[in-house]
Amino acid sequence: MLLGTAVAAALSAGPGHAEDKKFTVAYIAPSLDISYWQWVAYGAKTRAAELGMAYIEMDSHNSPTEQMTNIRTALTKGVDAIVMGPVSSTSTPPVLRLLKEKNVPVAFTGIGPQPGQTDYTSAVTANNYEAGQQEGKFVCGLAKERGGKEVGMLSLPQDRENAQKYLKGAQESFAADGCTLVQVLQTHGLTVKEAVDQANDLLTAHPDIKAIYGMYDEAATGAAKALQTRGLVGKVGVATADGSPTTVKLLKDGTIQGLFLQEAGGQGIEATQQVFNALTGKPVTKDLPLPEPLVTAKDVDSPEAKAKLKRVYPPSAGDY
Repeated sequence: MLLGTAVAAALSAGPGHAEDKKFTVAYIAPSLDISYWQWVAYGAKTRAAELGMAYIEMDSHNSPTEQMTNIRTALTKGVDAIVMGPVSSTSTPPVLRLLKEKNVPVAFTGIGPQPGQTDYTSAVTANNYEAGQQEGKFVCGLAKERGGKEVGMLSLPQDRENAQKYLKGAQESFAADGCTLVQVLQTHGLTVKEAVDQANDLLTAHPDIKAIYGMYDEAATGAAKALQTRGLVGKVGVATADGSPTTVKLLKDGTIQGLFLQEAGGQGIEATQQVFNALTGKPVTKDLPLPEPLVTAKDVDSPEAKAKLKRVYPPSAGDY
């Protein structure tokens, strides 16, 4: 557990005094242009308010350099803890060195630190390996239902440990179930336009593809648009991780077949709780992988699915 200098002083003052201090948490996003990270921010801000913490928000614009600048700026402002989605896993070692030196707790959201790094308070991510396996099995099933075994993938950048785990799990399921992953295309900007272009590239290069595995929400939206243009809706199956009002509608319409819900808001909530626990001398959970439950058109309107969706995105984003 990492404790800030001010917190150590508060703890030494006597039991309960650390909780009386007005702590400040900074949420540092890799890119607030991406709705997913806005929803993590919503979760972090909401939980901070519930805990009586002041909250500030910063955007790294997908730049490791700007990410470090944000960390230094936050420390200059006197924040007590950091919650962050890193630009990449490989960008985390210098961040962790600095925060260890300053004794400031840090919790990661969505993307964990580079493998081998240990000097962090908590990593609140999804259970990406298990979700990768489950989605791989589901996508292979979609392909077989459509008379084939070839699948394509629209992937997150593979310099992120979560993307590596998704891919590993998916590859294992494809091998076990007899499907062939014919091509993996990595996103650079997580935009729908890019995903449309990449889905079209997949379908042009491999016309026998019967299903597309999406590793992020925009992947499914882009794949759906490509299928609609080509008249292939229903003929090529689509599933994705994350979830949003857009992909929920596509699911209900039958354009895509499965969503493996990633709790963006839930990650912000839990990460903020973990750094607060560190600041107040309570137990922390170092690695907290949240499940990614599957929802389909059959159950997306159920009370259980709606409860899960409320941990994915805020009411302001759209209907559940």
